Amino acid sequence: MSKNSSAASTAKRDAGRLRRSSWFRAGARTGFAVSGLLHILIGALAVSIAVGGGGGEADQTGALSAIASTPAGALLLWVMVAGLFALAIWQVLEAVTVRESDGSERVRAQLKEAGKGAAYLVLAITALRYATGGGGSGEKSTEKATAGLLGSPLGAAVLLAVAAIVVAVGIGFVVSGFQKRFLTTITPPRGAAARGVTVLGQVGFIAKGIAVTVVGILLAAAVFTADPQRAGGLDGALKALAALPFGVGILIAIGLGFLAYGVFFFVRAWRARL
Repeated sequence: MSKNSSAASTAKRDAGRLRRSSWFRAGARTGFAVSGLLHILIGALAVSIAVGGGGGEADQTGALSAIASTPAGALLLWVMVAGLFALAIWQVLEAVTVRESDGSERVRAQLKEAGKGAAYLVLAITALRYATGGGGSGEKSTEKATAGLLGSPLGAAVLLAVAAIVVAVGIGFVVSGFQKRFLTTITPPRGAAARGVTVLGQVGFIAKGIAVTVVGILLAAAVFTADPQRAGGLDGALKALAALPFGVGILIAIGLGFLAYGVFFFVRAWRARL
């Protein structure tokens, strides 16, 4: 065995031990619970918008803003920051220690886990901004980034590639919901509770998948129309759904789906296969 392969094996073994440590497992479980709370708040904001109750943006920034406005918001935000950073690192370690024997399957699994880690890292940084007294609008950030890329030579191609990836991710959520793939991430409880958890997962994954797919479609529409304001994040996607025929009912259904997804993540925090 060469020195390089030996060093790689040692690094992978060390990463596996770190990932299985009690501290990292506790951090990952906290991160799952934090993600659950955020999705419950997003769902509640979506339902509030649908019934004309106003509220903030129905996305992560809107949820974080709602938390920041509570009496214990500052403390809770720092707990969320710690949990999300721990979960991001845990996902990266998961990518490093993938054990698929087939080369192409291994790379696919590594990219999937690394992508999750990147998503949690972005969310952790956003939570950190709120914890340190900052804030901002997710919609405006998306529009600003889209405008900047549209003004660059290869920006349109980059945005279309991102839109295609986002749509693929959204479809993946929907497929996972229908095929119950999410059950591989937890140790399901027994009896009626198992059926309840399965329903929560199916409803939640399908609802989130639809919303994420719409985000990708809006991003592609912004490219084809050269209008950055068409590019919306999650809040824009949900409001676009509300503008459809029977949109209020659709938005309420998606909002309830996000609530189910959030509750499922609380179950995952409790019974995750780590």
